Amino acid sequence: MIRALCVSVAFQTAAGVALAQAPPAANAPGPVPVASPAPARPRFMPIPVGPAAPVPPEVAILHPTPAELAQVNEAVKKWIDREQSATKPLLKKYESMLMLQAPRLNVAATYTPTPMRLGERHEGFVAIAKQGNIDLLLHGDSITDWWVQGDENKAAFEKYFGGYRTANFAIAGDTTNGILWGLKNGEGQGFQPKAIMLMIGTNNTGGSDNAGTATAAEIAEGVGAVVLEMRSDFPQAKILLLAIFPRGAPGDAVRDKIAEINRLISKLDDQRHVFYLDIGPRFLDEKGNFLPGAFRLDNLHPAVKGYEIWGEAVKDKLAELMK
Repeated sequence: MIRALCVSVAFQTAAGVALAQAPPAANAPGPVPVASPAPARPRFMPIPVGPAAPVPPEVAILHPTPAELAQVNEAVKKWIDREQSATKPLLKKYESMLMLQAPRLNVAATYTPTPMRLGERHEGFVAIAKQGNIDLLLHGDSITDWWVQGDENKAAFEKYFGGYRTANFAIAGDTTNGILWGLKNGEGQGFQPKAIMLMIGTNNTGGSDNAGTATAAEIAEGVGAVVLEMRSDFPQAKILLLAIFPRGAPGDAVRDKIAEINRLISKLDDQRHVFYLDIGPRFLDEKGNFLPGAFRLDNLHPAVKGYEIWGEAVKDKLAELMK
């Protein structure tokens, strides 16, 4: 069934993602305006779901037409009616469950803002975008946002990205649909970066809002929609699409869900404009546990050691894409 066209977006997801607002990264070299943290908002904020975004065929979910639905379900009903075996009563009992259902609206692939993407931070990003002079754009959620949280992280950021004119438009707690909305509403206009480093989707894996309860296939559609939007906004940019980092512990359901998302979004790699890279294994030991000191205790956000591993893993590829 299609979801109601209004979602109650939680200001903090049930997946345990901290939504503290870190200041956005300044362009380097040279100063740029820094957006102030967004003002406090109510915990739940009804936000109307925006229009659907285009999705690349590589990750598109099958969407039967109303005519196809009717044709398939009529065939199923006739089959059950003709059944002569002892299972016919069970087939009749569960007939409605055997029917092909209309796909629900995939909020992860819509232009729907999150509370985190609304307000002063978004307005600050739009102002930075209008100034231009951005060669490398970093985008995502808190995992990318917090590259510049604390002196040690800032030092790691400067080490790996200080030679580029860089902007970081990632916001803690954001989802695929939040990025889509931001790009469509000013964050994707006014500049043309040479390269983009994107990782998004972990906040879609679980939470109390519609966008945070998406399936792996829906999240992959959302990531694909973001990539397609970036291809439209920045046609000359090379996109380094990072696999979603592992989270939790080995055996956690979220690990398997993220692995499935990554399997799907890897199909977006065309080696011309989009380059998929999975550096997740670099953070793990042979048993799948995070290396000591690489991630925070939440098993979700990198510590400074994790950011060093990340920077080292992407620096050569980014240098190639920035040419």
